[in-house]
Amino acid sequence: MAGEGRPDSQLFQLLTDLLQEVESMSNQEEVELRAKIEALGLEVTKVPEKAPKQLDELEIAAELDRLSARLDNVDKMISSAMTSDPEVKSLLSSTADVWMPVITASADERRGFAETSGDKEEQEKSK
Repeated sequence: MAGEGRPDSQLFQLLTDLLQEVESMSNQEEVELRAKIEALGLEVTKVPEKAPKQLDELEIAAELDRLSARLDNVDKMISSAMTSDPEVKSLLSSTADVWMPVITASADERRGFAETSGDKEEQEKSK
């Protein structure tokens, strides 16, 4: 499979495996969790515009504030989950090498994720 070694492929394979394990343990299909994983996949491959419009200082500051608030929210959710469940802390720590490259990817790296993902979709359609 093309892109097997890509960080996003590794992350989503891990998430899929964990989801299957949860479903087998609970004997229930986790529709909501599956939908969230799919939404995360779309978010990860979202590519920033190549040539964004020129922003003035106030627009840049507002965008940085918005992004900072989103990061703070993610940090609070992760911290809360890690504090309340030692297994979450262990899982996040042991898999950081898989998910960190995906969430810290540059715009160029995300473009690479999207291009390879698009190539894979085209190959699957032609089957």
